[in-house]
Amino acid sequence: MEKIMVAMSGGVDSTAAAILLLEQGYAVEGVTFALFGGSQAAEQAAEHCARLGISHHVLDLSTEFERQVVAPFADAYARGITPNPCVWCNRAVKFGAFVDYAEAQGAVAVATGHYARISMAEGRPYITRAADLKKDQSYVLYTLSARRIARVRFPLGTLDKAEARAVVARRGIHIPAGESQDICFIPDGDYAAFLVQRGLAERPGDFVGPDGKVLGRHRGILHYTVGQRRGLGLALPEPVYVSGIDAEENRVQLSGDAALYKGGLIAREVHLPYPEDLSAPRRVTARIRYGHPGAEATALMLPDGQLELRFDRLQRAIAPGQSAVLYEGDRVLGGGIIAQAID
Repeated sequence: MEKIMVAMSGGVDSTAAAILLLEQGYAVEGVTFALFGGSQAAEQAAEHCARLGISHHVLDLSTEFERQVVAPFADAYARGITPNPCVWCNRAVKFGAFVDYAEAQGAVAVATGHYARISMAEGRPYITRAADLKKDQSYVLYTLSARRIARVRFPLGTLDKAEARAVVARRGIHIPAGESQDICFIPDGDYAAFLVQRGLAERPGDFVGPDGKVLGRHRGILHYTVGQRRGLGLALPEPVYVSGIDAEENRVQLSGDAALYKGGLIAREVHLPYPEDLSAPRRVTARIRYGHPGAEATALMLPDGQLELRFDRLQRAIAPGQSAVLYEGDRVLGGGIIAQAID
């Protein structure tokens, strides 16, 4: 019987994933990551594992999480960019250190409660959108290498949330309704307070218009992101939006809505499970943030290893630090961290 280790948080999705793999005949073991603070998740996961009759382990990845996720998150805001830490966590923790640990324990694969699928094309496995597009999490999984993709399972890829809850309910496990927060290490969602607590200073500075004219004072660049309108604290005759952040000069650039639309972008830290997929310019659908529906574009790898995207139609609020993820149909070809928007 093949062993699969399941990342378990005590929630519905990871518990349902473990149940489905048990029902498929695998030898399942649950693993909860100790990343920061408290043990509630581990306690809940251990209870569910006991109910299912499977082993439960706690894997301390707190040092890796701090180094690879939390510290870069704070550093990004200090540099005036808006990161997505889930991307880093999936690369370094959930499908990095966890896969290594599972292999050392003799597991053939790891599994999570992500809503995504693995599909085959030309004999190669690709991360693929979930059947339920409202829950699809493929966007934050683009950094997985080909070797990692071959070692992961997503049992919920063909289900919706109601079906996942039904899987858990039929085993008599009650888990209160609710969704996990966007960023696990900031449970109240107050990014600025978290960053200040980490030692990032709130340095007031100037709001400036397109012509460099000072329009007012900002509270500190950590409070702003490209495309933002609310919370500026300005009374101006026309609506204005954040169009850029200059961390070196401690200035937040404002403009009208039209200036937020750009024709392309340059991305760095590019991850392609199969680099040959972009050996020539390729037509793709690109998503520039988690909630973005995707836009038709041409993708080109540059000689310096960066990625250039040219959109068929102008895209609004391309924010440095977010990820540009490339799709062909439902398959993820890869992606990178947005370095800058280009005209």
